[in-house]
Amino acid sequence: MNAQAAILYEVKKPVVFEDVEVLEPGPHEVLVKWTANGVCHSDYHLITGDSPHPLPVVLGHEAAGVVQKVGAGVETVQAGDHVCSSYIPSCGRCWYCIGGQPTMCALRDKPRWFMHDGTSRLRTRSGRSLHHYLQVAGYATHTVLPEQSVIPIRKDAPLDVVCLVSCGVLAGAGPVFNRAKVQPGASVAVWGCGGVGLNTIQMAKLMGAGKIIAVDVMKQKLDWAQEFGATHAVDASKEDPVASVHALSGTAGVDYAFELVGTQKTMEQAFNATHRGGMCVVVGVSPAGTRLSIDPGMLLQQRVLTGTSFGGGHQRTDVPMLIDLYMSGKYKLDEMITRRVPLTQLNEAFDLMLAGEVKRSVVVYD
Repeated sequence: MNAQAAILYEVKKPVVFEDVEVLEPGPHEVLVKWTANGVCHSDYHLITGDSPHPLPVVLGHEAAGVVQKVGAGVETVQAGDHVCSSYIPSCGRCWYCIGGQPTMCALRDKPRWFMHDGTSRLRTRSGRSLHHYLQVAGYATHTVLPEQSVIPIRKDAPLDVVCLVSCGVLAGAGPVFNRAKVQPGASVAVWGCGGVGLNTIQMAKLMGAGKIIAVDVMKQKLDWAQEFGATHAVDASKEDPVASVHALSGTAGVDYAFELVGTQKTMEQAFNATHRGGMCVVVGVSPAGTRLSIDPGMLLQQRVLTGTSFGGGHQRTDVPMLIDLYMSGKYKLDEMITRRVPLTQLNEAFDLMLAGEVKRSVVVYD
């Protein structure tokens, strides 16, 4: 069958839009018609070359849609099911999954740009194979995924909203309840108040944090942060954010700091903003080769420096849980979306993201 897709052929160049051929799903694979895909900075790291990746590649990993067809042996979904993508698969059998760490699944050790058999299900009209970004390829109207890369969700949830849970929402909210396990009354600082950081902030509020200090260099993002539950705002372009967070905490540092920017400077700042016994959780994706410089004496004071990907929990239950919270009116998702755009405006959507003019844009397919 045919589909339209956004393809990255060369780093530091815009994506191009082409009709592509989608092959039939093989055993344990699923053909999905995507409804929507959020515009995430992780995709842009491939465009800049900060995250090296084989090319050409169909980008997109924050998607929701409807299953059209399943291959032999598929047991967890069927045609007509609504699904979110899971950019980290979970096999349920490896020692990571059995040990309660499915986002660390052993499938991550295999190349994640083709199907598990090492071949593509997408190709150009001239017959050239295309890589599937994170085995999702959400910037295509249709694609094939491994069964482990789709998560069934309730059918009454709007797909052009809950697609955000497939990355930005869970990536931001999950570290709060999975990794840090923020306690009621705790003090929290959040470095980076874009689409992911806003979810860290509102989940910290939902968990009962007492002080939630938003740190950013853009006034508009700090304003958004306070709309989502931040109690204090620190403009890092005008003041030393570490000193300001120390002063606001009242305890020479916060209980928990979350870093969602992905630079050496912000990671070090977030770690230095914790008090003795505090925890810093790194969520931001950094360019390949990034290194940190920290005082190891701070580790002897029982400060914890850790990180997560995809929320650091159980994606196959965390995604439906967050959707349930949204559907019950307890979690803001509609307010996360600044713009909805067609696929052909993806390059412009990246520009708006970089300019800090949107919380999140969503690509919506007809």
